[in-house]
Amino acid sequence: MNTESNLFEQHSKKDYTIYFGMVICAVFWSGAFIAGKFCIPYIPVFSLTFLRFFFASLILYFVVRHRNNKALTDSFKLSKQHLPIFLFTGSIGMFGYHVLFFTSLKYTTAINSSIIGAMNPIVTVLIAAIALSQKIPLKHLFGILISFSGVVLTISGGHMEVLKNFDFNNGDILMLLAVICWAAYSVFSKVKGSLIPPLQLTYYSFIVCDIMLFPFVLYERPWIFLPEIPFSAWLGVLYMAIFPSVIGYLFQQIAIKQIGPSRSSIFVNLVPAFSIILAVLILHEPLQPVKLLTALIIILGVCICQSTAASRPVLEVDL
Repeated sequence: MNTESNLFEQHSKKDYTIYFGMVICAVFWSGAFIAGKFCIPYIPVFSLTFLRFFFASLILYFVVRHRNNKALTDSFKLSKQHLPIFLFTGSIGMFGYHVLFFTSLKYTTAINSSIIGAMNPIVTVLIAAIALSQKIPLKHLFGILISFSGVVLTISGGHMEVLKNFDFNNGDILMLLAVICWAAYSVFSKVKGSLIPPLQLTYYSFIVCDIMLFPFVLYERPWIFLPEIPFSAWLGVLYMAIFPSVIGYLFQQIAIKQIGPSRSSIFVNLVPAFSIILAVLILHEPLQPVKLLTALIIILGVCICQSTAASRPVLEVDL
């Protein structure tokens, strides 16, 4: 009995550590909206995306080399058969999502973009259903409708005139397109990249993204604006490379192994809440009651879908 009790206590402590770590990761991911909003006035979109993944790739590379683990190093060897997968994940999940994400921040608030970003699990369910010919349970449909109503409220600001005239904020629409890109990446990487080690998939997706970005970066003429970038903006770039991209992702993979993808994905629902707090405190964005309402509506819809995670045998929905 004592042995079983000790094992239970150890398991519980490990779970609590994972839960605490995932809350911290949610703060890191929330900070990406703030850092991106802060950097975008100084660094053009393509160059900002390039710099984020250039530094993230370097960090991942040196992490693997520093550990001196032969199995880990071997898992990083590029296989030709995996190249089409990396081309898709790098172009859609990294290039597509982040270019649209950073562009959206030029036109909308960090609060709006984070609220719309909370739609990721819902859009993933829809794309998985279409791509894999899966039937969507009635409970999922209910959650999807609730979440989409929250998005409509977000991009309309609660004003019927906006809906009647289709006079939406361009930034909100771009963020919604970014969510579609990320959801497509999530489904594809889980179905086609399930046998590829997560670190390898992420690393080569970063590399493909930077290669694709390079000609666009040259078009932005970085030699002109790089000397003018303030130190604080460089800190924002490094923050996005280190905390959301590397630490957040790696810890999420640990959490998926320890507590499962369903429970670990629930913590993504904290991102809009933390983003709203950080945007108000750091960016001094106005806090409107309708934004809190829409965030709660979207999160409610996501929770309804995630509550039936056990019924999804093919694809677990997370970010």
